Amino acid sequence: MKIGIIGVRGVPNYHGGFEQFAEFLSEYLAQKEHEVYVYNSHNHPYQEALWKGVHIVHKYDPEYRIGTAGQFVYDLNCILDARKRKFDIILQLGYTSSSIWYKLMPKTAILVTNMDGLEWKRSKYSKKVQEFLKIAERLAAMNSDYLVADSIGIQNYLKEKYKKKSTYIAYGASLFDQDDFNVLDAYNLEKYNYNLLIARMEPENNIEVILDGVVESNNKQKFLVIGKNDANSFGKRLITKYKNYTNIVFLGGVYNQNHLNNLRFFSNLYFHGHSVGGTNPSLLEAMASKALIIANKNIFNEAILENNGFYFSNKNDVSNLLNSITKKENIQKLEANFEKIDKEFNKQKINSQYLQLFEDLISLK
Repeated sequence: MKIGIIGVRGVPNYHGGFEQFAEFLSEYLAQKEHEVYVYNSHNHPYQEALWKGVHIVHKYDPEYRIGTAGQFVYDLNCILDARKRKFDIILQLGYTSSSIWYKLMPKTAILVTNMDGLEWKRSKYSKKVQEFLKIAERLAAMNSDYLVADSIGIQNYLKEKYKKKSTYIAYGASLFDQDDFNVLDAYNLEKYNYNLLIARMEPENNIEVILDGVVESNNKQKFLVIGKNDANSFGKRLITKYKNYTNIVFLGGVYNQNHLNNLRFFSNLYFHGHSVGGTNPSLLEAMASKALIIANKNIFNEAILENNGFYFSNKNDVSNLLNSITKKENIQKLEANFEKIDKEFNKQKINSQYLQLFEDLISLK
């Protein structure tokens, strides 16, 4: 099969969830001897035309110059290029800025859209942008050939809202069992004597709520915040707000997967504040790294963690949890999450489910 993947800034991953998923899936499909193309921004750090057997197509992305509007230009450039390549399958990851170009999608390719989360609920967007995103969501739902939902909650939403069926395929993670405490030396950390948060600097990830809880708790353990913190005004404001709290450490973006896994593994508490979307890849990675997870209380996180984590809704919850629980007292939860990744969210299993879907769709064509 000839497969194109659009809707990401590129592979290998230097950004976030969809990019990481595209990295894993594209490499897997290439290993299965399919012809795979991933669209990358022109200024992506990886500038070669081939990555682990995956063809990389660089297209101009003016987001760095003109902001969010540049995403629409980038998606248009990708779609116009895709029209020339005679793909069998186009996998569209998300719909935020690409769905308005649906009439330009190649008619001969099967368009499969992973609908991501409820983008219009993101608090970073103005009311007008949220209304646009509702329209974009509808366009993607109604004009894609097939839909993928990464959580049961999203699958139910698509059925109720648009009367559209979707295939449930979650994200996957690789089990982490090669812990190396020497990694901590680079960050001046001691095993199980720090707490951790990994997220994009966005309001809906509840970073400020979590950090307010850290301040309220008077917990003096180091609290690491990993995420590209200079990318937007929100991240910069957080750095300013907490600059006088020496135990809160903003590390910025960390993209070394081995470092991230070890930082999760050796943390005391791991905070997952994501409140919008379906199955979040970073949550699965925390489970695969045997982190003790404190998650924002919502249907998406609860569907994955069930009783094998703790939950917060406000800063008081965060403060109380920091003062009352430790990783060493909750080993059973860690083992249950690790086993769940192995059985339900194994990366290879998820990749194979996508390949099976693609093969089924081709057979029906």
